[in-house]
Amino acid sequence: MTLLRKVKERKKAYELADPLPEGQVMKDLSGNMWKLGKAFATGGFGLIYEVQKWMSAKRMKTLGIPTYIGSGCLEKNGKRYRFMVMERFGTDIHKVFEQHGRKFSPKTVFTIALKLVDALEFIHENEYVHADIKGSNLLLGLKRGHKDDVYLVDFGLAYRFTCDGKHREYFEDKRRQHDGTIEYTSRDAHRGVMPSRRGDMEILGYCLLQWLAGKLPWESNLKDPIFVRDQKFKYMKNIQGLMKVCFPKGGGPIQLAQYLTYVDKLSYTDRPDYNYIRTIFTTALKDLGLRVDGRLDLTTGESVEVKEQQLQLQSLQLH
Repeated sequence: MTLLRKVKERKKAYELADPLPEGQVMKDLSGNMWKLGKAFATGGFGLIYEVQKWMSAKRMKTLGIPTYIGSGCLEKNGKRYRFMVMERFGTDIHKVFEQHGRKFSPKTVFTIALKLVDALEFIHENEYVHADIKGSNLLLGLKRGHKDDVYLVDFGLAYRFTCDGKHREYFEDKRRQHDGTIEYTSRDAHRGVMPSRRGDMEILGYCLLQWLAGKLPWESNLKDPIFVRDQKFKYMKNIQGLMKVCFPKGGGPIQLAQYLTYVDKLSYTDRPDYNYIRTIFTTALKDLGLRVDGRLDLTTGESVEVKEQQLQLQSLQLH
């Protein structure tokens, strides 16, 4: 459940609510009663869409978009709260990443990638972009049979990239420079350009690179946004150099390099070729002799070293 409190500020319409007591009873707009449990996470406001028709048309069993259950308002202590009810999820991907020594196996990385491409395609087709894809905004399913599901949450930076059916024009606004989470945000965001579909795909690429390599080249100085920006511009125009820095022992997943190269060539208004991107990640799994089954390799003590040896056998050849 997400709680927001309305405030009167010129630059910000909402802020995170003051904590409510555990056990607080709330009624949603449909008359259903909800009792607050212990707070276990915080985040920004989310945009929720009806996904069932989309899943049916795409023949999907799951889609990593949270299901809307209910919403309403609550007056307490002279303050007005808005709330939304969603199903409860498991831990976030970043916590698992840290628990695994900041390294995921290729099976995990490329499987998550495929799940996120599905979710992003759905969001984009509804004319929005997420703009803040990162491990802490990716939650694992909690219900039985859904432990391998990954849900994209926290739509606090979501942006509608169209106006009257047309893509918004490219415009650099210095007041918006470096929006988003600094280590992952897109080059457009560093320039102060409003989010786009290519930005989402670029952010995803940085996440995948970090999960596979353990660290991004610019993580050494995240307090300096200019340094981070310059590093991204430098390496996105030299993907081979980026891969050599991230995988100093040699080799590296050629499909990840292929994906980053594709993203770099996208124009601001381009619609990504989601099927082509899925083919890249599916091929990555198959080339390593791994099954494309939607299963995540998140068990304790996963065989990262074995996977790394397999990756080192691949030569980096960009065509």
